[in-house]
Amino acid sequence: MMSDKAPFTMLGLDHVVLRIRDLEKMRAFYMDVLGCTFEDHDTDLGLFQVRAGKQLIDLIPVDEPAGSSSSHNMDHFAIQIEPYDDEAIRDYLSAHGVELGETRIRGGAEGEGPAIYIKDPEGNTVELKGPADPAYDVFAGQPFEAARDSVA
Repeated sequence: MMSDKAPFTMLGLDHVVLRIRDLEKMRAFYMDVLGCTFEDHDTDLGLFQVRAGKQLIDLIPVDEPAGSSSSHNMDHFAIQIEPYDDEAIRDYLSAHGVELGETRIRGGAEGEGPAIYIKDPEGNTVELKGPADPAYDVFAGQPFEAARDSVA
């Protein structure tokens, strides 16, 4: 008899693989701007790997053996961050020439909280997700400033 329940439990995001064109620009963005740390460089596959907290981001140039010339195959991925100081984050990213999106209250694996969407140098959308706070539950999707001012 087959069970309706999966024989495993989801623990969280493990890694994301990005097909890229310019390794140096992408390495600089993820390490120098966002603060990821070096994990591995598999020269046989052409894979450059960085750590974002407990998770990994694999950068694979499209002209390397593990790459492909196909287009990007992802909408966005989210990196949990804390603390979340919207003004400080915006000032820091702007100083690094990062294109900033709106900050809104968004749901995530741990609940509703502030999130800002940005673009990496090759146009991949990255969500920087602040800590969940039950106070934001009724503000899902609304601009961060309005929710913050209502909760404060």
